[in-house]
Amino acid sequence: MNTDVIRARDLRVEFPTYTADRSLKRAVLKATTGGRIARDSRSYISVRAIDGISFNLKSGNRVGLLGHNGSGKTTLLRVLAGAYEPVSGSLEMHGRIASLLDISMGMEGDATGYDNILLRGLMMGLDAKEIRKQMPEIAEFTELGEYLDMPLRTYSSGMQIRLAFAVSTAISADILLMDEWLSVGDENFQQKAAKRLQRRVDESSVLVIASHSPELISKVCNRAFRLDHGKIIEEFDPRQKTMSSPPEASFARSESL
Repeated sequence: MNTDVIRARDLRVEFPTYTADRSLKRAVLKATTGGRIARDSRSYISVRAIDGISFNLKSGNRVGLLGHNGSGKTTLLRVLAGAYEPVSGSLEMHGRIASLLDISMGMEGDATGYDNILLRGLMMGLDAKEIRKQMPEIAEFTELGEYLDMPLRTYSSGMQIRLAFAVSTAISADILLMDEWLSVGDENFQQKAAKRLQRRVDESSVLVIASHSPELISKVCNRAFRLDHGKIIEEFDPRQKTMSSPPEASFARSESL
């Protein structure tokens, strides 16, 4: 039986802001966040970034999240990653989760490259033994050589991204979360990184990726959710529907050396 890997029921996420006093502030906040404005009994205003979302995802689902900026795509990804706690609803997730939303999270400037492999791995929920087992492969993939013995603050931004990407994609996971398709480094390294990333996607049971690119969603996904004001307003098979790209469409989140 193909059981659910992710089951979400009536998820709601709210961000408190300030005491309600001026309608202009409410209008500006609503315009800039794309969320819904709510007021509680104490006259505090909150932005409802996710508003009653429900879905089931089974093994083999590759789900694309579409919608304008502020529609709730990234917030939903962060809920799935465990970074945000819903104020109501329920969420069940089964299996190891790999989040590529912020691949540099947990890394420290004064720590060496090798130490940062350990720090980033621990942030991802891996145990120290597992990280050390993967250390040689990660080090080789980065192509950073002796720089791995130096503090991260001495690295260029491109070198830091190489290291972060290598650690973040070192282990396969059941659930893979992405905000746009990562494109890392110069042309040669990009080709190697793209193969590694595709391998992790293929190995995952469920992929959830947010993107402004309908072309990417059509290529990678077999389900799509269109979000607006924190709600899923449409669900469809992106392989069977022609979608137009918004003006800000981007096929990949690129990091250069």
